[in-house]
Amino acid sequence: MDTPQQFKIIPDQSELDTMERDLTFHPSPVTDPQSLSREQVEGYNTNGYVAPIRIFDEAEMADLRAYFDRLLDDVIAAGGDSYSISSAHLRHGRVYDLLTHPRIVACVKDILGDDVVGWGSHFFCKMPRDGKAVAWHQDASYWPLSPSKAVTVWLAIDDADIENACVKFVSGSHHFGHMTFRPSSPEEHNVLNQTVENPEQFGEIVNDELKAGEMSMHSDLLLHGSEGNQSDRRRCGLTLRYAATSVRAAMGWNSKGVLVSGSDPEGLWANRPRPEQD
Repeated sequence: MDTPQQFKIIPDQSELDTMERDLTFHPSPVTDPQSLSREQVEGYNTNGYVAPIRIFDEAEMADLRAYFDRLLDDVIAAGGDSYSISSAHLRHGRVYDLLTHPRIVACVKDILGDDVVGWGSHFFCKMPRDGKAVAWHQDASYWPLSPSKAVTVWLAIDDADIENACVKFVSGSHHFGHMTFRPSSPEEHNVLNQTVENPEQFGEIVNDELKAGEMSMHSDLLLHGSEGNQSDRRRCGLTLRYAATSVRAAMGWNSKGVLVSGSDPEGLWANRPRPEQD
């Protein structure tokens, strides 16, 4: 279940450092949203996130959670762990269906505009007493994409709250551009490998508490992270990544793109077909 080198969520830092990237915030161009309210779009522009947004009801989530449980069992049996299911839409049809789901895509369009590509899908599953943190970071810092017109959807598979280490946002931090970070040390037990220090200097820290079936959306420049899960409850979320089709991707990342809305007039993204598996 290893992810091919070009699809790893932590690419080679030296390659990223040599890229010229526009890492400034681009506000939503949408003035007449269809699924979100105007206030939610304005909140995204101001605060860098929108939450919570109800997508699936309890019955739909029970079915989706059962699917994820089976997928996780298969991954662990193959030698992976609860964080190993990355770029899952390239291998699993049901994850592809979530990336392209009309209810999710409709919300993303209200932020990015009509022409949207979905390119990422990664389960962040913190098992009970897991203890692994996701240090304060910006998604854009890891991605070979430019300009910075990308959004992360965080879909709650389980209820996510303070007790089981929900995501935390630093409201308004997306306006500060690309931030200085340091490499994370092993004793920090960080799922990723970057740490931005003193997050409170960039804005108010808010908890992204979600019920299963709800999602949040945040800018690729928004500073966010989460504590280690010290509770007896699992906390799983599926991150789905989207960008405007005008965004250019290096390091082969355009090859995992799926056109989910509108058009890709320059043909920058591969528009992958749905996998037959699942």
